[in-house]
Amino acid sequence: MRRAASLIVGLAALVSPLAAADASAGNPNLFGINMSKSGDSLSVPLQIVLLLTILTLLPAVVMTITPFLRITIVLHFLRQALGTQSTPSNQVLLGLALFLTILIIHPVAMDMYHQGWEPLQRNELSASEAFDAAAKPLKAFLIRFAREKDVQLFLEVSHARVPRTPDDLSLRVIIPAYILSELKAGFQIGAVLFLPFLIIDLVVASVTLSIGMIQLPPIMISAPFKILLFVLADGWNLVLGSLMKGFYA
Repeated sequence: MRRAASLIVGLAALVSPLAAADASAGNPNLFGINMSKSGDSLSVPLQIVLLLTILTLLPAVVMTITPFLRITIVLHFLRQALGTQSTPSNQVLLGLALFLTILIIHPVAMDMYHQGWEPLQRNELSASEAFDAAAKPLKAFLIRFAREKDVQLFLEVSHARVPRTPDDLSLRVIIPAYILSELKAGFQIGAVLFLPFLIIDLVVASVTLSIGMIQLPPIMISAPFKILLFVLADGWNLVLGSLMKGFYA
């Protein structure tokens, strides 16, 4: 239970520097908002509205700056290549992608929790210092998969100075570069997955056309062969195993 809570805290720390706020006992803060009943700066209803607004950004964080992005793209292409329409369903694919994402991102979230949130709770770091400390593990993870070409693009767009080392890059440059890199990686893997199933479709289409079965859609004949090939090759193990190894390499 504690690991799950630390994972949520680590992901929440990605949303805004407000997540690294003062957590002293005399002034209870949460995400940089004074949550005491006698709030000095904001009323309690407004504090709750701001907190809920910040929390609404968590799904966008999970879907874009985690392995969830690449995994969902690959699973979508795989289902299209198999031609099984809505099987597995979207809920199943998203649930599978979410749990695989938690497995991959858990060490990063734990590092963020230990380096940023725990020192903040012990009043060893200020809010900005805790955010910078928590961002280091995230930067190290994102830089591993962000292409240099994409990083250079967003450096030019944002008119930011070229850093001396990759560690000096800011999150506002690394995050969009990572998203763009993951989109390309997901589409590349999806294209490769399509090839063997495309060959089966071409063979079946040519055979049905040669024997005069024009009115019968070739997809109805090729679908069982594609599923059989995927099952015999233990496709789920190969695809998901390769995805996981790609992030751990």
